[in-house]
Amino acid sequence: MQAFTLPDFYLPYPARINPNLEGTRAHSTEWARRMGMLDTGKPGGGLVWTDDDLAAMDYALMCAYTHPDCDGPALDLITDWYVWVFFFDDHFLEQFKYSRDLDGAKTYLDRLELFMTEDGEEPPEPVNPAEAGLRDLWERTVPAMSPAWRRRFRTSTHNLMVESMWELDNIDRGRIANPIEYIQMRRRVGGAPWSANLIEYAARAEIPPGLAGTRPLQVLTDTFADAVHLRNDLFSYQREVQEEGENSNAVLVFERFLDCSTQEAAELVNDLLTSRLQQFENTAVTEIPALLAEHGAAPHEQTAVLAYAKGLQDWQAGGHEWHAMSSRYMNEEVPGGAGLGPSGLGTSGINLAPGVRPRVSAHSHVPFTPTGPLPLPELYLPYPFRMSPHLDDAREYAVGWARRMGMFDSVPGVEAGGVWDERRFRGLDLAHCASMIHADASPEQLYLSSDWLAWGTYGDDYFPVVFGAGRHLAAAKACNDRLSVFMPLDAGETPEPANALERGLADLWRRTAGPMPEFARRQFRTAVEDMTASWLWELRNQAQNRIPDPVDYVEMRRRTFGSDMTIGLARLAHADEVPAHLYQTSVLRELETSAQDYACFTNDLYSYQKEVEYEGEVHNMVLVVEKFLNTDRVRARDLVAKLMEQRMRQFETLVAEGLPALFEEHDVDASVREILTRHADGLKDWMAGIREWHDKCVRYQEPELRRLRESAIPSTVFAFLPSGPGTGTIRSLARRAG
Repeated sequence: MQAFTLPDFYLPYPARINPNLEGTRAHSTEWARRMGMLDTGKPGGGLVWTDDDLAAMDYALMCAYTHPDCDGPALDLITDWYVWVFFFDDHFLEQFKYSRDLDGAKTYLDRLELFMTEDGEEPPEPVNPAEAGLRDLWERTVPAMSPAWRRRFRTSTHNLMVESMWELDNIDRGRIANPIEYIQMRRRVGGAPWSANLIEYAARAEIPPGLAGTRPLQVLTDTFADAVHLRNDLFSYQREVQEEGENSNAVLVFERFLDCSTQEAAELVNDLLTSRLQQFENTAVTEIPALLAEHGAAPHEQTAVLAYAKGLQDWQAGGHEWHAMSSRYMNEEVPGGAGLGPSGLGTSGINLAPGVRPRVSAHSHVPFTPTGPLPLPELYLPYPFRMSPHLDDAREYAVGWARRMGMFDSVPGVEAGGVWDERRFRGLDLAHCASMIHADASPEQLYLSSDWLAWGTYGDDYFPVVFGAGRHLAAAKACNDRLSVFMPLDAGETPEPANALERGLADLWRRTAGPMPEFARRQFRTAVEDMTASWLWELRNQAQNRIPDPVDYVEMRRRTFGSDMTIGLARLAHADEVPAHLYQTSVLRELETSAQDYACFTNDLYSYQKEVEYEGEVHNMVLVVEKFLNTDRVRARDLVAKLMEQRMRQFETLVAEGLPALFEEHDVDASVREILTRHADGLKDWMAGIREWHDKCVRYQEPELRRLRESAIPSTVFAFLPSGPGTGTIRSLARRAG
């Protein structure tokens, strides 16, 4: 019997099939045999597949569905890549997952890396079919692509191989990942970003290098990857979890985290799959055209980006069709299509019905819904806060700096005069927060830290107040674009600031980036730009009255909170001492993001009433969970707290076990060990200080929210109310409400 009944899938695109299928079937079988994947007599091969196994799995059919428009030779090559990657997965499972041979697994993976050569390098002689296949494929593929594509493809191939150790380690520990960790790591180990790179090859649609790292294209790739992986987890649950003893599967992750039945978990995974597909659609429609226009993309570049997006859609549709047919998966009684939308020849794979509820739920929230205070749950936090002895001086300095920058001045177009006044700023007490997250700072360092917090918080309040009411998205973007000129990479002169936001940034950049080397300035400016761009993301969602997709929210929340920038600044203090590749390891990546998530969700718990009731906001993790799970705010609150606890316990494990293992694996010297250990200690202070600040700060307390509503100084309560003739009564009622 099946482990659960497969859910009703959202299928917005019809599946099509490549006419070169039969020729590719014959080619791929012969290629696998030549590489030794079906021949147990070759050294290191082992019996993983028989001819019948390969025929039943039918990777040629999968590739014919996922790449319906490429020519025969391209389909042959793409199919060989998929035969290789599935062989690698099964071979690795056979050799190391069952035996728990971690040392042997690492040696195996290290050797595979040697077959992805740079120009002029010679690979070693292969000793097993995985190595033979990778050498052959690399030599046949990379000459046709640019150096930029080769670097991206090498990285994604490296990730899917090396992060297999994460799966192996979890099996060895009997550990099931928390949902956020799972989604992040599954992208790396699951291979869909690797598939996206191959779409560029098959569609002859290489992404222009200047656009490859932009948020819209990254979101297209990430949503594609997440949807591919979540779909695969639904179809492969029975084989992976029940038959092979694996524990890296989203259904199992949801089952354990939510303490629900397998069937309920499967339905929720399918809801998340639908949400990711709809995030893909929203990005393709609302952000990609603007991106191409902003960058002045040439016609051939526009064609490549659109062909890439179409290739991702084709892969989603074809991948589902193959999963529904392959012997590799649980696919009895797969729900059919044609629920809503077009009908007739060629549309049997379309089913829009499952997407209706998530789309309606995301856009149907009523702003300013009265909530009352949200009672805080018990929060797990094993680290005490510490405080700087220079706090009192920093408090007075901070008020003077904010006044000099103009943060208490009136702002044109803001109904009540300004964004802040001195009383409100003193209530924020951002110097108190700085004194705990940088408890060991000198007075000058503490002043700087406090000023960065003030500037970031002011900007976070400024954008919705100034640009939100009238949906002035173009003006907001122009304001954001101008901020970059106040962060010159040569640390030179800047234009005359036009407002407090520009004046504050110019001052902070001079004090912070001036002593930095050029490469560090570049990295730090990118971190600041990522934070300010996230304010535009919030405005776009507000304009659409759209509650973000859960995964997109978590990832963007780190930017809106400024945590990426804060941690980036801490890294850059030792940029010339710590090898850059260490920060790309899963240990340090998860260490930082788990700390960021804990702090961000702390803010969301404390600010729920302020944001949802008083400001009409849609950006709050409690609200996101509420709408996604169609549950009440108390259960959503408890789930957010549970997620915080799991991220914190993951952080503790990484500090206690992950860092020492990282030091040994990479033979890290004593000075770098000390720097990274201090970095982890700094993250502890950061989380503890942010929690204590929220406990003491009046910003989120109902009396302060009522005072601001009734006073002349605005909260962002008015930012998204209608404006113009005939709306005065609505705004007066809002001022008196509460």
